Amino acid sequence: MARRTRPFLMLALALASGGTAAYLAMRYIRQQATPLMAQPRNAQVVVATRTLPVGTVLGERDLKTIEWVGGAVPPGYIGTPQEALSRGLIVSVAENEPILEGKLAAQGMGGGLPVIIEPGMRAFSMAVDQIVGVAGWVLPSTRVDVLLTMNDIQGTKEPATKVIMQNVRTLAAGQSIQQDKEGKPQAVGVVTFLLTPEQAETLALASGQGRIQLALRNTLDTLLIQTRGTRQSALMGKIGSTPVAAAPSGPRRAAAVRVAAPEPAATIIEVYRGGQRTLQKF
Repeated sequence: MARRTRPFLMLALALASGGTAAYLAMRYIRQQATPLMAQPRNAQVVVATRTLPVGTVLGERDLKTIEWVGGAVPPGYIGTPQEALSRGLIVSVAENEPILEGKLAAQGMGGGLPVIIEPGMRAFSMAVDQIVGVAGWVLPSTRVDVLLTMNDIQGTKEPATKVIMQNVRTLAAGQSIQQDKEGKPQAVGVVTFLLTPEQAETLALASGQGRIQLALRNTLDTLLIQTRGTRQSALMGKIGSTPVAAAPSGPRRAAAVRVAAPEPAATIIEVYRGGQRTLQKF
C-alpha cells in the first residue's frame, strides 16, 4: 500500500513546487514591469512668451507657465514666475524657450549691459568712425583684433603699426547690445569691449598715443598669431639703390658704327700751253 501511494505523493510535491516557482516568477516579472507602466511625472516650467533680447528685465507679460510632460525636465528650470520677475537676462531667449537659472542675472542686479559682464572682466567703450568700426560690421558679440599705429617709435620718427590685442569680444555697438535679426551693418559711434583690467589699461593708453584700428575676425577663429609689427621702412624695402637693367634675351646684336662715306677721287688733267706743262685738278 505504501509503495502505491509514494508516486502520488511525489507527483503532488512536484506540482506544489512548480506552482510555487511559477507564482514567484510571475510576481518578480510584475514588480519589474511596474516602473514601465507608471505614469510619467509632470512639472510646471516657466517659458518666455516672446523672443527676449539679452539684458531684458523680465516682467509678467514676458513669462508663462506650461506643464512639462515626462521626467526629462531641464536642469535649473524655473517653476514659478515669481522666481524670475525683475531679473535680467544674460543671454537671449526665444519664444517658448524655458527660463533657466543660468540664463538670469542675480536678483537685484537689474538688466542692460552690466548683467552680461563676466566676473573679473570690464566693459571698455571707445569712440570709432566708419573706418575704425570696419564699415559698421563691428556688432555686438563679434570678435576683433586691435591695431595701434604710432608716428614716432623710440625716437626714430618712423611710423609703425602693431597688433596689441587679439580675439577681443565686443559687448555693444552704439546703444545696442544685441544684433538685429537681419545682421546688417549699422553706423555706430561707440564700441564697447569686454576686457580684462590689464587690457583696459593698455587700450586706454594706446588710444591716446596713436591711431586705433579694428580688424574683424571670424567668431570661430580663436587662434592667436604672434606678429612683429610693420614699420614704414619695411613697406617698400630698401630705397635709393639704382636698379640694374636686365640683359636682353636672345643673341646679342653688334652695335651700329657710323662710317664716313669716302670722298670721290679727284680728276687730274695735264695741260700744255706754249710748250709749258701744267696740271689741273678737278
